[in-house]
Amino acid sequence: MSIRKVAARAGVSTATVSRVFTQPQAVADETRRRVMTAAGELHYAPHPAASALARGRTCNLGIVVPDVSNSFSAVVTKAVDRQARREGYALFVAGSDEVVHDEETSARALAQQVDGLLLVSPRMPDDALLALADMTPIVMLNRLLDGIPAVLTNLYEATGHAVEHLHALGHRTVVYLAGPDGYTNDVRLRGFRDACSRLGMEASELGPFAARFQAGVRAADLVLAASVTAVVAYNDEIAVGVVNRLSDRGIGVPSDISVVGFDDTELAEMVTPRLTTVRIPAAMAGTAAVELLLDLVRGRDAGLGSPRELSAELVVRSSTGPARVAPDTGQDPAP
Repeated sequence: MSIRKVAARAGVSTATVSRVFTQPQAVADETRRRVMTAAGELHYAPHPAASALARGRTCNLGIVVPDVSNSFSAVVTKAVDRQARREGYALFVAGSDEVVHDEETSARALAQQVDGLLLVSPRMPDDALLALADMTPIVMLNRLLDGIPAVLTNLYEATGHAVEHLHALGHRTVVYLAGPDGYTNDVRLRGFRDACSRLGMEASELGPFAARFQAGVRAADLVLAASVTAVVAYNDEIAVGVVNRLSDRGIGVPSDISVVGFDDTELAEMVTPRLTTVRIPAAMAGTAAVELLLDLVRGRDAGLGSPRELSAELVVRSSTGPARVAPDTGQDPAP
């Protein structure tokens, strides 16, 4: 049923019918009643997208992730999409492939087509983020910047728990496989260094590596050259790559080297041995972020100044075990 037929039956113009559905307060009560009666009799309903555009809204949200194929990004995106649909919004998705320029370009392109934008672990400079926030409402996951609402996970404490777990198993030499430069890696690295220093462990670092399986495969040979008994990897994908390559080289996990990942994605349960990892509530973070974003879009921005912080937890599985015994003395190598 067309708007013209509603206008003809109510005896008004099509512009008046449009105003009844988009700006009802601008139409006289009697006229509004006639239009609504005619619309009801003709079973007319305005198109949702057209109504939204008339109100200056698109009913679209956007999300930019570092890698659309990454397991963690997929969990976050799915949670955001589910919540967005519940609220009547469609979701546009873009991936940067961990390239800062592409991240900024994608974000700027989306900003012109959506009511609000989510950025997952963004790496672009602060001034670029602030300029983007002037274009459209923004919420970030795993990045902290004054003036932009954020959802964070307590990665510093969780990394410390992972190191403490390895120390309790007798490990005294451990390497951290760094991920892409940025807030997330910085916090994990700081937690790793501080925990190792506090516990008197010999710590080394390798990377940065792309947050992907193949990067972990390449990193494994460097791990063997470092002569350590334990590995803390930036994420599960790197960790699983390490486990895979070590197996190919006849190195036992955890009998020779223990491996810890981050994120607790589905990969952690699929690999053999099952991966000890730090569980990050990805779905919860995505839902919290889109709720914050919709509050911004709807003008309910009171109390959004402080970041919303979520807890992480260490999940112990089969990829970590007691440090190997030194063959020459039969004693644990720990001092």
